[in-house]
Amino acid sequence: MTSTNSPKRGLLPSIALSLMTVISAVSALNIAIPDITEKTGATQTQITWIVDAYTVVFAGLLLLSGAIGDKFGRKTLLQVGLLIYLTANVFGSLAGPEMDPNTLIAIRIITGVGASMIMPSTLSVITTSFEKEERAKAVGVWVAVAGGGAVVGLFGTAVLMLWFDWTSFFWLNLFLATVGFIGVSLNVTNSKDESGHRLDFVGGVLSIAAVSTLVFGIIEGPEQGWDDSLTITGLVAGSLLLVVFVLWELKAKHPLLDPRLFKIRGFSAGALSIMIQFLAQFGFIFVGMQYLQFVGGFEPWQAALHLLPLPFVMLPGTRLVGHLSKRLPQKVLGSIGLTAFGTSMFLYSTLSEKFDFWLFESALCLMAVGVAFAATPATTAITASLPPSKQGVASAVNDVAREFGSAIGIAVLGAALTDTYKSKMSDYAQTITFPPQVPTEKVNDFTDFVTNSPAVLGIDINDLPEQMQSAKPFLETIWDDLHNAARIAFADGSSAALRLSGLFAFAGAVLVAVLAPRKAAEAVDDYSEAR
Repeated sequence: MTSTNSPKRGLLPSIALSLMTVISAVSALNIAIPDITEKTGATQTQITWIVDAYTVVFAGLLLLSGAIGDKFGRKTLLQVGLLIYLTANVFGSLAGPEMDPNTLIAIRIITGVGASMIMPSTLSVITTSFEKEERAKAVGVWVAVAGGGAVVGLFGTAVLMLWFDWTSFFWLNLFLATVGFIGVSLNVTNSKDESGHRLDFVGGVLSIAAVSTLVFGIIEGPEQGWDDSLTITGLVAGSLLLVVFVLWELKAKHPLLDPRLFKIRGFSAGALSIMIQFLAQFGFIFVGMQYLQFVGGFEPWQAALHLLPLPFVMLPGTRLVGHLSKRLPQKVLGSIGLTAFGTSMFLYSTLSEKFDFWLFESALCLMAVGVAFAATPATTAITASLPPSKQGVASAVNDVAREFGSAIGIAVLGAALTDTYKSKMSDYAQTITFPPQVPTEKVNDFTDFVTNSPAVLGIDINDLPEQMQSAKPFLETIWDDLHNAARIAFADGSSAALRLSGLFAFAGAVLVAVLAPRKAAEAVDDYSEAR
């Protein structure tokens, strides 16, 4: 229900800061990956988990959290989410830069739980606090923050790392969440849905179980082997759980997500497009930030600067698409956007161990054009497919498509990168002949060191791990060659991942061209058309 009182002036800034807290944390840690790898000794698979654990939990709990907020109070859920988020980041800032990688993964999981409570609450508070005349402007601010939060997170963390270690990432989160919590406490009025529907807890459990199990299989594939029973179990179980989730939602009286909605072509095409966009976009950020630092040799702030043209191309492009969408449907604009996005990914895949500035920036501008053409028509297609009474469902599906796509993109592209890097460096390790006096276990330590993580690209010969110190005299003779081999292997892994991203985008362009309706979708009056 919508508040009858005028919202306080501080409400929208408070909601925007809360949302910024969540969005920035999805991407910000990517800029710190080389430092995390060096300080914590994390393997490439652990790095993927460190980045993706947050998004997996976020995506899996999003629908259930939104329903809990509607039932028990949106302000209450927002405050609880911010407190959980704050607690996790306090612990992260105190754990130190050399914390165990598994500790960092646990912190990211807890943070993801908090984020899943914050994001749906922010949009619900806006839609229940503003009258129709002001609601569109408020939602516009929400969309802008949701889109720009990732860039703010990247640049904010990069700037802090000029003077502090990588755990300053947690300080940025703490600042945003603290100010957001104070603002929410002072300016937001609690509201909830008075209908009294029972919560679909079974659907919520199936949702998080399906997403996490499927992502587990994808991420662990390169580490355990794609034919390993653990990997196969994760992939099969995750797929089956997704099927069970759909079947359960079809029979639930008050489902978290009614699968019948996907019978509406505009709705399904919009959700599919958004999922693929974020799969490719956040997969690119995960791979690209590492490439710029491990292969390009840039400092974190320099790597972040290479993304600076993105908003300057994307924002004017979005305004242009806003005008074009009055005459052209998603079928045209969305397929053009995803084609441009896919082309940019294939351009990126041609980058080698020698960084090409103009190629990188040209591909970035093309990617920005692709996002501009694909994003707005997709979101509009989802919201226009449902009547005003179902806009909460539309926003929930929009959010889930974003976060599920991000989680799968980081997992899939991270797996492709890891798989190629491990294979190339394993081959390289076999070409090295160690002196006879070097024990076999030290040779095995070396092989594990260079194949499991690109940390070798970020450390000096004088900063070798303790288990490698005895082999230092020999390693000094091959250090330059080892660095060159690692750069080539990481560049090849990045190319394989970004080609895969391009294929996803091209497939999305085809599906949008086929699925999306010829004319702009009209809102349905009820579920009868979808059932």
